[in-house]
Amino acid sequence: MTLDQLPPLRETLAEHGLLAKKSFGQHFLLDLNITRKIARLAEVGEGDHVIEVGPGPGGLTRALLETGARVTAVEADPRFAPLLEELSIASGGALTLRLEDALKTNEAEVAAGAPAHIVSNLPYNVGTPLLIKWLTGAFTPASMTLMFQKEVADRIAAEPGSDAYGRLSVIAQATSHTAVVMDVPARAFTPPPKVASAVARLTPRADRPAPERLDALQRVTAAAFGQRRKMLRSSLKVLGGAELCETAGIAPEARAETIDVAGFLTLADVLRRA
Repeated sequence: MTLDQLPPLRETLAEHGLLAKKSFGQHFLLDLNITRKIARLAEVGEGDHVIEVGPGPGGLTRALLETGARVTAVEADPRFAPLLEELSIASGGALTLRLEDALKTNEAEVAAGAPAHIVSNLPYNVGTPLLIKWLTGAFTPASMTLMFQKEVADRIAAEPGSDAYGRLSVIAQATSHTAVVMDVPARAFTPPPKVASAVARLTPRADRPAPERLDALQRVTAAAFGQRRKMLRSSLKVLGGAELCETAGIAPEARAETIDVAGFLTLADVLRRA
């Protein structure tokens, strides 16, 4: 059996008696028109290596394999192993399955020293921690095309001064070029979630901060947005407060949501030199 001979996903799920598990944050994306569009937005193709987290029954996986990409699927729910193994056979071995918790996956080991893209309909309950891991860890993906709850996707690309702008915005934009590239209505999923979803695309910046600078940025943003209603002289008090701000050329009376990414990077630089 080849990829184009596989039965529809709904039939496969019914055959195996599988339902989405709320504890895993699962919502299945079974519409191949949508999954194929996500694969196109990911800009992956023949010979590219893709790491997919939370493939579930393999809707997005099928679309990725159709592009000619090699896919490593990281799945925590062993119920889907038989479906994904069938998909691996149909793809001629282009799919490799790892049954493990993605928060513990060593992506550098998976990539084996070559570029790898991450494309995923992320489980809602671990989407943000996984993104922070990929933005700040030792492994830098060649690109990331990720589906989140829409409010999370909006935070990734938010501008200073907006309600959505926060710590995630700063870290994402300091390390990557970011954009929300697709909205996905709740009705596209089985079962439908209570919120809308969106796909964000991130590609690494050439001027991505070095690890020490990124560590300082995480400390500054954690303090500043941990008390975002307060002026920076108060929220950053444990890191130097008003003196830290003045040395960075930032008004101590300002609040975190008004400071752009460049301003936070300057604060991080001052903190490192302190």
